[in-house]
Amino acid sequence: MKSLLATIDLVIECRDYRVPLTSRNPLFESALEGKERVIVYTKRDLGGGSRDNRNEHVIAQWHHPTPTMFVRNGKDAEGEASGRKSVMKLLDLLREHAQKRWKLVGHRVMVVGMPNVGKSTLLNALRAQGIGKGKVAATGAQPGVTRKVSSSGVKIIPSEDDVESTDVGARRKLQGVGGGVYLLDTPGVFIPYVPDAEAMMKLALCGSVKDTIIPPVMLADYLLYHLNLQSPTLYSEYAPPTNEVIELLSEIAKKTGRLGKGGTIDTEATSLWLIQKWRSGNMGRFLLDDVEEKSLEKAKLDEEGAVPSFNQARKAERERRRERNRARGEK
Repeated sequence: MKSLLATIDLVIECRDYRVPLTSRNPLFESALEGKERVIVYTKRDLGGGSRDNRNEHVIAQWHHPTPTMFVRNGKDAEGEASGRKSVMKLLDLLREHAQKRWKLVGHRVMVVGMPNVGKSTLLNALRAQGIGKGKVAATGAQPGVTRKVSSSGVKIIPSEDDVESTDVGARRKLQGVGGGVYLLDTPGVFIPYVPDAEAMMKLALCGSVKDTIIPPVMLADYLLYHLNLQSPTLYSEYAPPTNEVIELLSEIAKKTGRLGKGGTIDTEATSLWLIQKWRSGNMGRFLLDDVEEKSLEKAKLDEEGAVPSFNQARKAERERRRERNRARGEK
């Protein structure tokens, strides 16, 4: 990725709207320093709630003056219409950026973000609305679908020559610019070391970590904690209010038929079902991070005090031990 940055005109950094702070990768802050970029929050429709307009305002203020946009991934009629509108708004921004830096060879844009944050989905949506072409990037429910950087890029806005060569009817719909705009998809880049256990749980719950990494029952327990914070009525179709995840899983398994041999509860399968239910927006729609005006500053301070990798964490611990031993020797 670093070798390509010199050829890139603009970077789109994708973050998951449900975890606006936790999906912020400090690696990008250093790697992309000096590069123009747009912050795009994906899965906006999975946030839900009456505070969304306020949340958008606070999040946009975090990044000012960097442009910040919110894209919906909804599959219902309302979600699709709103999603198309937000994608078109992003296309307008990219087109305007390219017009100001007119290039015969084409404008190159790179999309980056954490695993499974919706980069490839965004690419497909931009291509579909920008040039009327079908899906080109593979997407999936688990992270790691995109394996390598597409060095040539995918055209998402036509060139002026493309528009001139089309028939009059199609020409009215297309808006070409220079040599066109090309988007380069990249594999998700995960934080090298996550010292905060809750941050890891949030990322896993949103699908940035493979479901085999954290035990599903543990993840379901963490989800239950958030469901109860919002309202126990979110799962009232399956069970009465409870703080015990096994009780909830038992009731869900009975009602959905997720039982093992002899009628035993398949807790792992039921946990995965519950988690997927929330990921798709069918078990409540809410943010896992607290969105407050001071939250971003606190996150930055936490990052400054954190160590960026597991090896450096071990080195830091060894240094702390040496300091303690030296202190004991001086007494």
